Amino acid sequence: MAIINSIFTWIMKKRIHQIELFMKYPHEVQDEWFQSLLSTAEATEWGKKYDYNSILTAETYKERVPIQDYNSLKPYIDRMIKGEQNILWPSDVKWFAKSSGTTADRSKFIPVSEEALEDCHYQGGKDMLSVYCHNRPDAKILTGKSMVLGGSSQINNFQSDSYYGDLSSIILRNLPFWAETHRTPDLETALNPDFEEKIETVAQRSIHENVTSLSGVPTWYVVLAKRMMELTGKDNLLEIWPNLEFYSHGGVSFKPYRELFRKLIPSDSMYYLENYNASEGYFALQDQSDSEDLLLMLDYGIYYEFLPVENLFDEHPKTLGLDEVELGKNYALVISTNAGLWRYMVGDTIKFTTLHPYRIQVTGRTKQFINTFGEEVIVDNADEALKQACAETGASIRDYTAGPVYFSNGKAGAHEWVIEFEESPSDFDRFCKVLDTTLRDVNSDYDAKRFNDLALRFPVIHQVPEGTFYRWMKARGKLGGQNKVPRLANDRAYLDDILEQLRAN
Repeated sequence: MAIINSIFTWIMKKRIHQIELFMKYPHEVQDEWFQSLLSTAEATEWGKKYDYNSILTAETYKERVPIQDYNSLKPYIDRMIKGEQNILWPSDVKWFAKSSGTTADRSKFIPVSEEALEDCHYQGGKDMLSVYCHNRPDAKILTGKSMVLGGSSQINNFQSDSYYGDLSSIILRNLPFWAETHRTPDLETALNPDFEEKIETVAQRSIHENVTSLSGVPTWYVVLAKRMMELTGKDNLLEIWPNLEFYSHGGVSFKPYRELFRKLIPSDSMYYLENYNASEGYFALQDQSDSEDLLLMLDYGIYYEFLPVENLFDEHPKTLGLDEVELGKNYALVISTNAGLWRYMVGDTIKFTTLHPYRIQVTGRTKQFINTFGEEVIVDNADEALKQACAETGASIRDYTAGPVYFSNGKAGAHEWVIEFEESPSDFDRFCKVLDTTLRDVNSDYDAKRFNDLALRFPVIHQVPEGTFYRWMKARGKLGGQNKVPRLANDRAYLDDILEQLRAN
């Protein structure tokens, strides 16, 4: 195992040179992909519709092809699901990633081509390991097994030759043999659609495994860790897996979970790396151990555009190219990909933290925000406020959601929060005050609305019992995989549902 580990880490480190090239020549790399994507798809139905053969510049592309969302592409995707090919992309598309539906209750099915699997999703996974091995020369992750706690959906048939499931399930089903041999749990367990049964099976079977790395959404690892500690009587994961050294996480901000994981894995040498991977593509990863910023990956078969959020609802919104973006501004992400998503708005918002190279932070969702009173609070604001409130009161958070309280009976509006703590604050009143004060510090619009309680009064904050969000997600059929608790909403649908559940119990 030690020899295999040495060979593997040497191979992974060689990729660093290619990453350094696109960091040095970002615009040239993006232009090459732009030209390649359009020339590859020019004979598809979509390519013919917009005459890709005659498009020579990004400006022409933006003028000719409207920005898309899932609804506008759905008629084409539905035909692909039924077996039609050469619609959005020329190679056969047989796999469709079922979205977690965080911004809508209905399911979305995102096409995943072979090119997207190999050149984007798998390349992202390999690059994550390359960065880790580069930053940690003494890495020994292949001396043990990597735990991948992925989707809870089985692979399902649309037709005889088209399939759908969580993105993580699709990736697991198509893993190369070398990755499969170093992974746990087994494929049958990993694809078990019963999330609670899967957690129990994984906990029982992995107690005696030599697990050296973890990959997956933080929320579900907290559930697994608690069950394993119950079974073993141990106080933390290092007492169960003493060689654990690396955790690659994504899907939700890690800020609310950081202190909790320090208790679950009490080691200063534990290495955390964040990735920004969605059904639509693998976009960025954390390449520096001393910074939470994510390097935008520019050679994965994706052409990027950036829409300023203030122009989001313009009739003909104008996007910016990579060479036009500014530091600190919020942009909605628009992509064209090697799976046939053309000028597709992902639904995420990001901001650039450096331009040489291009590094970003994910700031929220285009549909996850609170702007009922013109306060424009995004998930990044909420995470920062919670982080500060936890730091000052010794608390740690398992999950939360927030939404508006509307004007009524002459009273100003407010924000209402439902928070489930892993470690309760030493002083709950102080926690609430710090949360509110920090939001005012990081968001001038919120601060203006809070002035003298004219539009927004002090927030309403509920501390709810352990397991509240787990039971709520279970009731909605949203346990496991890429399913995530919606952080913010501009209406009360989630809040009222959770509070009603609490009253019923």
